[in-house]
Parts: sequence; C-alpha cells; structure tokens
Amino acid sequence: MKILMVLTSHDQLGDTGNKTGFWLEEFAAPYYVFKDAGAEVTMASPKGGQPPLDPGSDTDDAQTAATKRFKSDDAAQQALAKTEVLSDVSADGFDAVFYPGGHGPLWDLSEDSDSRALIETFAASGRPVAAVCHAPAVFKNVQRADGKPLVLGKTVTGFTNTEEEAAGLTKVVPFLVEDMLVSNGGNYRKGEDWASFAVTDGKLVTGQNPASSEAAAHRLMDLV
Repeated sequence: MKILMVLTSHDQLGDTGNKTGFWLEEFAAPYYVFKDAGAEVTMASPKGGQPPLDPGSDTDDAQTAATKRFKSDDAAQQALAKTEVLSDVSADGFDAVFYPGGHGPLWDLSEDSDSRALIETFAASGRPVAAVCHAPAVFKNVQRADGKPLVLGKTVTGFTNTEEEAAGLTKVVPFLVEDMLVSNGGNYRKGEDWASFAVTDGKLVTGQNPASSEAAAHRLMDLV
C-alpha cells in the first residue's frame, strides 16, 4: 500500500509578519496511522525539501502523542526534510493521497495547478482523497470530469468560520474554508469547534480541525 502526503511550502501568514506552514499534529497523527498499518508513505510539497512548520503547532500545549513520537523518530524527520517536488510526482502507483492542513495551503496548494491535476487524477480513477482542517482549501479549483467542482453535492467538512474567528485570522486568510466549500456546492457539515469530526462521501474524506486528523486518516485507510 502506497500513500502520498502533500504538504504546503508556504510560510508567510498573510501580511502579519508571522510565520505559518503545516500543522504538526495534522501531519504526525495521519503519518503514524499509515505507517502502523504497513503503508509506504511518500511526501511531496510544491517546493520540495523541508516544508515549513507552523510555530503555533509546536508549542508545549499543542503536543500530542503523535507529535511527541515524531520528535523522537529520526527516520520520519529525515523523510519530512526531503519531500519530493510536487511537479515531479505522478499519481501512478499510489493508492491514496492525504493533505495535512495548517494555514499554508490556503495560499499555495489552493491555487497549485500540479496539486489540482493530482487530485483530479485520483478522483477520476476512483482512488481516495483526504484533507484535514485547512487542507480542504486544496479543493477550491478542483473539478470533476464534467467541469463542475469536485465537492459539488458531496458531504464535506473543514475548518469552521467560528474556529477561524477564534484564531483571530478571519481578516488575514485569503478565504474561509467553510465559505469556499459551501460556494462550490459542498454539503458542508461540522461538529463542535475543536472537537474531532470527519466525514466520508464516496472516496472523499475531510476532517474539520487538528483534532480530526487521526479520524480522517482512519477513514482514508478504510477506503484503501
């Protein structure tokens, strides 16, 4: 079993002067779900190499069992530091693709033509696609074979407007994940803010927030 994980390369949080990137728990929790199931995991990002880590996800109060495991896992750290360049990656040979969130994908992966083509290839071939928290932003421009949005009529979730408001970034982000999914015709659903909530519709899996990362990964594995 081979799973592709696609991470952001974007590290600027709008014009705030602060850093962003990928959210550690949203990478680490799914990574170990996949590895513990015996999957071979390949990582890619638009620029390749070490993807930027959102410093907010590396504070003491943001640590989880998975992030602590990652911090003591030299092999995983070395693999993450050497992500492949996304434009060099083909969907061939992979059984599923997973997108961890963090605010970074709102800026780069949401508009990345290579990411869009990759997701469209996975979807067209009936292979599972998953994204958690802010990562459903990657579906912004993704289309089905008929030219309509991938999420049209699909039950989906993602970071809620109220969670973004609580983070104080509603005016900073280029768009709100919840609003985008709704405007693209998604059947948007959500659980309580900050609680685990993930949904599956066909071969599409989405998770609401960092706490949903492990649940989304398990849902993806159920489809492989």
